[in-house]
Amino acid sequence: MLRGALAAALTPLRDGGEALDEDAFAPYVEFLAAAGLDGILVLGTTGEGILLSLDERRLAAERFLEGPLPVIVHAGAQTTAATAALAKHAAAAGAAGVAVVGPPYFELDERALLAHFEAAARACAPVPFYVYEFAARSGYSVPLEVIGRLRERAPNLAGLKVSDAPWERLVPYLLEGLDVFVGPEALIPQGLAAGAAGAVSGLASAYPDLVVAAVREPELADLGPVRAALQRFPFQAAAKLVVARRGVPIRPDVRAPLRMLTPAETKELERWLESSSPAPV
Repeated sequence: MLRGALAAALTPLRDGGEALDEDAFAPYVEFLAAAGLDGILVLGTTGEGILLSLDERRLAAERFLEGPLPVIVHAGAQTTAATAALAKHAAAAGAAGVAVVGPPYFELDERALLAHFEAAARACAPVPFYVYEFAARSGYSVPLEVIGRLRERAPNLAGLKVSDAPWERLVPYLLEGLDVFVGPEALIPQGLAAGAAGAVSGLASAYPDLVVAAVREPELADLGPVRAALQRFPFQAAAKLVVARRGVPIRPDVRAPLRMLTPAETKELERWLESSSPAPV
């Protein structure tokens, strides 16, 4: 089972975000691995997964899996059929785990949500399965009752990735016997102290070294200023610029309707990179 510091990885794109940049996957994963990460979660929120076609998501997962790090593949999609298909592919391709967020847009009742997660878990069994709880993106929280019933029906349910904040919204998901990964960087110290298995951090997509240090020594962690600096901009585009400035041949392209940085935003972010600490580039 995975534990420790994981990056929510970016997905390299080209052609204005319309195609995968296959040449950039290997150097990007090498950059993440060199920082000492314990693994990566791919094709999630930071990785623009929900915006890619099923074929693109399969190909991207395969490219990430060619690298040296254990990979949890996010397979969440709008339909149960698509989610199960992606979960099955990830398992067959060698993923260390599969994560699924609740389908966005429709607020599903407990029966529908349980059936959805159960189908996805079954499709990737016996590979470890993780519920991805992120109410701000799915539009609702996964009820604890659903997770409890899923534990009875899906022997491969290993844990959760929880991106909810503040702490009061995250702590109910720290369930005994399940590996829980904290999403919000500000909550990493509290989460680890309360028994979380680790962190899956979007900030680690660009600053894996800082997040590794925060997970290893949470009492010294202060990732807030760096997260706040990047959060001023469209996050995926800003993170890709940072990674490029750190020597990785990754383009600034993102998939529409996400947008790239404006020239003014690029200059502002580059000024911050030149003047800030800690923010090695």
